[in-house]
Amino acid sequence: MKIALLGYGKMGKVIEQIALQRGHDIVLKVDENTKKYDIAIADIAIDFSVPSAAVANISNCLQHGIPVISGTTGWLNDYDSIVDLCAAKNGAFIYASNFSLGVNIFFELNKYLAKMMANLSQYNVSIEEIHHTQKLDAPSGTAITLAEGIIKNSNYKNWKLGATNNANEIPIEAKRIENISGTHSINYESKVDAIKIKHIAHSRDGFALGAIIAAEWLLNKKGVFTMNDVLNIG
Repeated sequence: MKIALLGYGKMGKVIEQIALQRGHDIVLKVDENTKKYDIAIADIAIDFSVPSAAVANISNCLQHGIPVISGTTGWLNDYDSIVDLCAAKNGAFIYASNFSLGVNIFFELNKYLAKMMANLSQYNVSIEEIHHTQKLDAPSGTAITLAEGIIKNSNYKNWKLGATNNANEIPIEAKRIENISGTHSINYESKVDAIKIKHIAHSRDGFALGAIIAAEWLLNKKGVFTMNDVLNIG
């Protein structure tokens, strides 16, 4: 594949490395200093940019018939308009808050556990996420996806960043620590015991590999998909 990298920070560089190892070509590297470029020279685009650039990046791809996957978080207020544009242009698009194959399995495990815990009111659930200090958004998109998975499969109604006194809200604690690629924990706590599931990313390689696998899967398809489609799970 001829890949355009929209965003060439730390994640973009790891994606480049793994893409080359898998026999693909990087034909565009777009960052904040790039003024003009021709997206049409690519077969597919991978967007790991910043929230303020993501919508324009994705829209440009869809307008020019280029399949695009995005792992940028913090722009989802515009998600529905991107879905509409994809449909209007008969395009192809995948968004994931986290492309790690292990995290997407973790998402499904989280939903299953939430279903089992839904009627056990003695347990209070909370989420903790830890990332490197360069991460721009809090809570992480992954933590929000985890919270939404619990909400859809339990009696919880909402999530909140920080502590909450509302029994219908899931509190999310967001920590920023140097050199942490990403750790997410789901905690169910009662007076007598606790249940915890956790995913720990040892490096960015898992995110990058998942993004490349998603791009390989999306090529020559039409529609809006998720990582569940890519992995055939859920």
